[in-house]
Amino acid sequence: MRTLNHTSVIFDLDGTLVDSEPNYFEAGRQLLAEHGISDFTWAAHETYVGISTQETVAQWKERYGLSAPLADLLAEKNQRYLALAGASTRVFPQMAKFVEALAEAGVPMAVASGSSRAAIEAILAGTGLDARLTTLVSADEVARGKPAPDVFLAAAALLGSDPADCVVLEDAAPGALAARAAGMRCVAVPYVAAQADDPAFASADLLFRGGQEEFTAQAALDWLAAEA
Repeated sequence: MRTLNHTSVIFDLDGTLVDSEPNYFEAGRQLLAEHGISDFTWAAHETYVGISTQETVAQWKERYGLSAPLADLLAEKNQRYLALAGASTRVFPQMAKFVEALAEAGVPMAVASGSSRAAIEAILAGTGLDARLTTLVSADEVARGKPAPDVFLAAAALLGSDPADCVVLEDAAPGALAARAAGMRCVAVPYVAAQADDPAFASADLLFRGGQEEFTAQAALDWLAAEA
């Protein structure tokens, strides 16, 4: 592979590196059912893809009129999610190959996610990705979640990288907007196929319209090499 010069790569986690959305849906469904909301569907869950857990639960509290304190709801959601994530979270195979290739090339990498740090660490450890991905930022640790650029800028700072040298991999529109706001290039791999036409993805530097079924490590590596 050609040298990637000063390029750093920042990965979103959920829906990008791993297929964790089914676990997030189930954790949310259980939480809402416990509080009397029994009609939460996958289609409803898809509207929250790319939004941090804290913001999602805050929206649920308002939308469904939940009386419990936000902190309690958030803790319950995270507890339910961690129990599910520890049992089964699938890494997207081509993403795993991409991470390995970047590591072998010496490319600095980070994970910047809307999940809690505990959830990020649990998934990376459970999937073995923690062997390659050791720089982590949770949206809980910055002032604003995606589509604000805070989480990506914090990741770049930890890597010691200029934002202009960073490439973000994202599956959701808020993340694509956050990458653009951070002054970073974006490789978009939409998790929800129907969202591929979202205007947010139009600003992506590389768009795999077919999502994970279309994404290949080699195609991404070739693009990075051409951009370097």
